[in-house]
Amino acid sequence: MAGGGFIAHMIASLSTNKRSHISTFDKIKSHKKSEKSELHFDKKASPSQLKKIKEEIIKENEIAFKRKVAILMLLIIVILIALNHIGYSL
Repeated sequence: MAGGGFIAHMIASLSTNKRSHISTFDKIKSHKKSEKSELHFDKKASPSQLKKIKEEIIKENEIAFKRKVAILMLLIIVILIALNHIGYSL
C-alpha cells in the first residue's frame, strides 16, 4: 500500500502534538534559586591594585586591537595586490 510510511509518520506526529507542553514562562517561574547564589571571594584587592589591574587590561586590549587592525590592513593589501596581479581593476 502506497504512502504507508507517510501515514505512520503523520499519526506519530499527531500523537506527540497531543501531549501537554510546559511553557518556558512556567519553567522560569517554577525555577528555584539555590541558596549559594552570591559570589564570595576570600582575597581582597586594594583600590591601588584594582587600578593597576584595570590599566593592565586596558593596555592589553589596546595591543590586541592594534594587532587586529594591522592584520586586517595586511589582508586588504594582499587581496588588492592579488587582484591587481590577476588583472582585475577596481
